[in-house]
Amino acid sequence: MRTIDTGILTEKVREMCRPLAMELPADVKACMEAARSREDSVTAVSVLGDILDNAELADRESIPMCQDTGASVVFLEIGLDVHFNGDPYAAINEGIRQGYEKYYLRKSIVKDPIRRVNTGDNTPAFINTTLVPGDKVKLTLMAKGFGSENMSRLKMLVPADGRKGVRDFVLETVSMAGPNACPPFMVGVGIGGTFEQVALAAKRSLLRSLDSTNEDPYYAEFEAELLREINELGVGPQGFGGRTTALAVTIEALPTHIAALPVAVNIQCHAIRHQEVII
Repeated sequence: MRTIDTGILTEKVREMCRPLAMELPADVKACMEAARSREDSVTAVSVLGDILDNAELADRESIPMCQDTGASVVFLEIGLDVHFNGDPYAAINEGIRQGYEKYYLRKSIVKDPIRRVNTGDNTPAFINTTLVPGDKVKLTLMAKGFGSENMSRLKMLVPADGRKGVRDFVLETVSMAGPNACPPFMVGVGIGGTFEQVALAAKRSLLRSLDSTNEDPYYAEFEAELLREINELGVGPQGFGGRTTALAVTIEALPTHIAALPVAVNIQCHAIRHQEVII
């Protein structure tokens, strides 16, 4: 059994907030640059250039790349041989509070969805926990902006809808999002599971690198098909038209009930922000 001081969680989360808000990951930059080189539209080339320039300026000047510094979504993998000397959830929330204060990030969380009183420190984080073998803790912190989150959707299809039903729902969702979710997108798709698990699968798939492919060849081919068809919609960067509506499509498929075919689409704007640490 390994004991971990929860103060380490607070420290790690606090210091993840700076790169999370101010540094566009290398795989996203590379994907954006490749998309710019393929574009035929002068406007699309210009917009992609502006996005890359904004990311460079944010990093250099230590300012957020987007004014929506997001809800703090945490994926926490805890080894079965780990013991904490305190409450890990409280420690993570303290790290968020300190990090958003230290780096002057916008606090965007309200404590009640209808009465709308801001908590003032971007807490609570939305924490998803999994138990795994070993004595390590893996913590992934995502800053999820809500321009794109608000355009995400879930639908309970029936098995007869099949692959075509999933395809049509994904394309419909992206088309409805249009410019409102700040394209070019990363499109996370969850298929299967239950009502609550399919949405989590869609969000979890957004943690994949943009240059990765699905481990299952069937879904790797489906991802490529969806990406091609999404980019044929012509929405383009920031909705001004072009060949780059999405940078990637990532699918996570789950076992499900014989009577069910749940599908969820979690759209991520071009500010694809997540950091990972292993303790």
